Amino acid sequence: MTKRDYYEILGVSKTADKIVIKKAYRKLAMKFHPDRNPGDPTAEAKFKEAAEAYDVLSDDDKRARYDRFGHAGVNGHGGHGHAGGYTMDDIFEQFGDVFGGSGFESFFGGGRARSANSAKRGSNLHIKVELSLEEIAKGITKKIKVKKDVTCDVCHGSGAKDSNAISTCQTCRGSGYVKQIRNTFLGQMQTTVACSTCHGTGKTITAKCTSCHGSGIKKDFEVISIDIPPGVADDMQLSMRGKGNKGPNDGPNGDLLITIKEKPHDFFRREGNHVIYDLHLNYADVALGTSVEVPTLTGKAKIKIEPGTAAGKILRLRGKGFPSVQRYETGDQLVVVNIWSPQKLSREEKDLLKKMQNMPNFNPPNDSKAKSGSGFFDKLENLFR
Repeated sequence: MTKRDYYEILGVSKTADKIVIKKAYRKLAMKFHPDRNPGDPTAEAKFKEAAEAYDVLSDDDKRARYDRFGHAGVNGHGGHGHAGGYTMDDIFEQFGDVFGGSGFESFFGGGRARSANSAKRGSNLHIKVELSLEEIAKGITKKIKVKKDVTCDVCHGSGAKDSNAISTCQTCRGSGYVKQIRNTFLGQMQTTVACSTCHGTGKTITAKCTSCHGSGIKKDFEVISIDIPPGVADDMQLSMRGKGNKGPNDGPNGDLLITIKEKPHDFFRREGNHVIYDLHLNYADVALGTSVEVPTLTGKAKIKIEPGTAAGKILRLRGKGFPSVQRYETGDQLVVVNIWSPQKLSREEKDLLKKMQNMPNFNPPNDSKAKSGSGFFDKLENLFR
């Protein structure tokens, strides 16, 4: 399913500042809050969609990646980003400050108990993945072994020594939250907050797990499969929701943030979605013309060298470059013709070249432009405009 543009979701222009974006999100959140639209799955979906858009556009780094690469720049490939993954608790925990501490939940009945207060989200993991230009051109699935916080396999995340070491919290009587009266701009509002005794779990531990010391988590390794789309760029960041560290008190996992690093190539250079290859030919080949086979990102291609081809001529192999991340277009391979000058010559070779040296067809015309080869770099620059 094609995702909607984040600017379109919030109803703002691409030049909108953070204040405008914040106001637009607040308006939509108030309109589509599930408590104001009970039993309406469409309203809840729009509420989450607005939160996702705000998450990206309110963050300078995420917004810059989104403006350059679209959804792939912030969500990864195959739906590994936030799309569809937000829970109501995520939204309240991350964006509650948007509503200025005004008792946002109270506008809709004041009865929403949020487990996000009790079960803290785990931290994000950051890794770098090195890719060759060939891997970037095709896209690839990488399996990466990462060390992270996972659920303790002894207490299964409870943090208790055994089932007998867990009792009902006497402060909240097992509900995990207590009621409070808050003063808001609408007057006094009744809200619910996490119980400070049990931290919202509704239970207290009398004897801690000896393996995790009551945290419910421990360090371990996990092999994660990462789908990397074709056309990613150096320093681009992808994200996989829920693949980060496990949260304490059986909280949700953080995210895995993947930074792409391009490996230097032996003979290819990248310029945007184009790939550049330097083709070295001897003088006879360019003077007489020939056909040669050149490497590409996906194999090989045969090209024709016309007789009299000048050094610096650029030959274009259309569609042999990198696809854009959004799959709108594919770059080209630019083959730059270079003439190879021999470093050592035999006596016979020297005699032959001396004979050619004074022949009229082997001397350039009295045109300074032809002699200097000027215009080559201008021509190269125009290809990237």
